Amino acid sequence: MAEGKRDYYEVLGVSRTASEEEIKKAYRTLAKKYHPDLHPGDSEAEAKFKEVNEAYAVLSDPEKRERYDRLGFAAFDPAQGGTGFTAADFDFGDILSSIFGDEFGSAFSSRFGGFGGGRKKTAVRGDNIMTSVTISFEEAAAGCKRDVSYGRVVKCDECGGSGAEKDSKIETCDACRGTGQVTFTQRTMFGVMQTTRTCDKCRGSGKVIKVPCHNCRGTGHIKIMKKLEVSIPAGIDNKQRISISGMGNEGRGGAPSGDLIITVNVRPHQIFERDGYELYCEVPVTFTEAALGARIKVPTLDGPVDFNLPEGTQPGTSFTLRGQGIRHINSQRRGDLHFTVTVEVPRNLTAQQKKLLNEFAAACGENNYIKRKKIFKFFDK
Repeated sequence: MAEGKRDYYEVLGVSRTASEEEIKKAYRTLAKKYHPDLHPGDSEAEAKFKEVNEAYAVLSDPEKRERYDRLGFAAFDPAQGGTGFTAADFDFGDILSSIFGDEFGSAFSSRFGGFGGGRKKTAVRGDNIMTSVTISFEEAAAGCKRDVSYGRVVKCDECGGSGAEKDSKIETCDACRGTGQVTFTQRTMFGVMQTTRTCDKCRGSGKVIKVPCHNCRGTGHIKIMKKLEVSIPAGIDNKQRISISGMGNEGRGGAPSGDLIITVNVRPHQIFERDGYELYCEVPVTFTEAALGARIKVPTLDGPVDFNLPEGTQPGTSFTLRGQGIRHINSQRRGDLHFTVTVEVPRNLTAQQKKLLNEFAAACGENNYIKRKKIFKFFDK
């Protein structure tokens, strides 16, 4: 799919950090520049116009842009696990209408509707559905399954999606003669054009329902509650999303269904903090362990592990345990665990304990405290 294609940002002439307004401004300029009505019979201008519209269709949609930034053209290539494009993704008439107004978009759709000539648009892709789940820190690290309940719009099973009551008649619309569109002539910024608009009487269906279905009230679709078991991959981070293709609202007129997009909320951990796939924590030790060295226990997501603390370890010293961090999504590779040693000062000492500590301090003098000596040596200058 990517063969011969130019980067979408390059097509619009904007940076990868461009704002929504900058993208829209660049599109307006290029759409006017290459509009086929300004270049009749110019196949190169028509090709550039298609390219500009395709780039804008992706970069103007936050979800498509995020997928494109992360995966490039592979995000839309079914052969590489992408979602693919549908006709609704590149409805240039709708895109132009949103930028220049309905008259401009309608004029384009009439003359170049899908570059196939003014056919009525009856197929509409289903909307995406947004929902969320909350899981623990450990579940995010190890992966888990969750049941997700959500409302989904599907075809009415009573009327089969027609919107008409059983055994009732569906008549051809007399206003548009079944085309779903009405045509008229108007003056635009490019001169006089013959344009088309969706028929108001039948709302583009080309049919008029005399007796609406009692179940869906003539819409052809109803909303149901659906429960779905979702696999959450190991290594997912807070606020990341999972997209399940085709599980959103059903499309109309044979168009594909939308996607179910699940935002994963991860509860914070009492011990660990996460940065990407790296884990961080503090490990308190006693003064004796820090001074003499000791075999201590270090917490990990898989349980405590033994670690040989070197003699004379200072508070704030950090150590790393390789491969004890978070697992990379769709990989067996894991990040590292970084822990910082803190020396916990004992409280509520008895008189005997205080006496022993004072004797120990007197025995040490100043020779065992290098940092302390350095500070006071500075003031003695």
